[in-house]
Amino acid sequence: MSKIEVNAVEPQCGTTLTLGASGDTVTLGTGASQSGFGRTGTVDWQTTIKTTTFTAANGEGYFVNTTSGAVTVNLPAGSVGAIVSIKDYAQTFDTANCIVSANGSEKIENLTQDLTLNTEGIAVTLVYADATRGWQAVNSNEVTNSIKFVNATGGTITTSGDFKIHTFTGPGTFCVSCAGNPSGSTTVDYLVIAGGAAGGGGADASGGGGAGGYRFSNGTASGCYAAGPSPLGASALPVSVQAYPIAVGAGGSPNPGSATSRAGCGAVSTFSTITSAGGGSGGLGDITPSPGNKDGLNGGSGGGGGTFSPGSPGQGAVGSGNTPSVSPPQGNNGGTGATDNATYRVGGGGGGASATGVNVCNPAPAGGVGGAGLASSINGTPTTRAGGGGGGGHPTGTRNGGAGGSGGGGNGSRFGGPPFNPATAGTVNTGSGGGGSGHISGGTASGAGGSGIVIIRYKFQ
Repeated sequence: MSKIEVNAVEPQCGTTLTLGASGDTVTLGTGASQSGFGRTGTVDWQTTIKTTTFTAANGEGYFVNTTSGAVTVNLPAGSVGAIVSIKDYAQTFDTANCIVSANGSEKIENLTQDLTLNTEGIAVTLVYADATRGWQAVNSNEVTNSIKFVNATGGTITTSGDFKIHTFTGPGTFCVSCAGNPSGSTTVDYLVIAGGAAGGGGADASGGGGAGGYRFSNGTASGCYAAGPSPLGASALPVSVQAYPIAVGAGGSPNPGSATSRAGCGAVSTFSTITSAGGGSGGLGDITPSPGNKDGLNGGSGGGGGTFSPGSPGQGAVGSGNTPSVSPPQGNNGGTGATDNATYRVGGGGGGASATGVNVCNPAPAGGVGGAGLASSINGTPTTRAGGGGGGGHPTGTRNGGAGGSGGGGNGSRFGGPPFNPATAGTVNTGSGGGGSGHISGGTASGAGGSGIVIIRYKFQ
């Protein structure tokens, strides 16, 4: 065998240097290494078939067999020009997927989430472009049928199995970075509750505040969780890559003891195309008397009617729920108060998400109970929200305030005593109504409404 020893080999003319003839094999000696040649987009295919999770190396190709179940391929740390190839060995990626996972927070196809290969017989080559876009497929049409899921940021994020949950207890932004595809997920479920209203005030017994509007999807898009009783809510919402502003409605401010001033209604909550209306405040125990001030106000759920004695009529009308009207309804009406125009008067309960406020009938032992709230498991735990506020009771020591509705409704006050029980506020971030007051004197302000909440849920893997 002849041996040539030189420090450099250059072409005699032109710029092309050919080593060997057609059909020849050019081999580096044992222990030798090459530099300066660079890669031409090819890899060294490994002969060991991969059947379990493994970490790939730069410059290597792998035959992956998912006959016994899905296999995860962990990519190496990205460096510009790094290359990895994967081939469906047994034509089974469509039934048991190959999951490609980037190193740390690095991207694949500009997404910070795993790439799922689910096409039978697919062979994909990935090259690391840069930190901005991450790993890129260099073969045409190789990842178009891969599963992609919704991916987003914003609010407080928790997970429940394969589902991600974003909870907003105040204003924020739901930022979607990937809208997914039909093989993964493209829609989000939601629960949007507006702020609850405060209970009424006034000279005598006022109505409880109505709960904020309660709007929700049916839960079938993200795990079939218990969204509520029939009729279920609307369908889940499709999303696109954009920022969705989130508004979380404040609860209504209480009546501090005015005989003629209204307590505050709740504020709206919004997400995408969904707007939930604030609850309607409870009617006043009006001293003027002015019948209109005794009426509960309309809203997501309506406020309970107030009462005053003497007065004609002695009790006000109830506030209407589901105002403005949507389908399925976002709330219920308030309840009526009662008075014998001589010895007692009690306010009606505010409407809740699943029931009207209680109508009080003579002889009335207490203020009306607030309408019940509605339970949802959108956050992984059954939670009841949006209860109506209880109506107030009067006079001293003879009539109790009504209890707040389940889900956070505030209790109505018992004026005087013993004991004296002040009105209480609706629970924060439940959209519940506040309790009505029993009288303007003695510090018997009405209860404030509870602030709302927005929760968004989707399948992310």
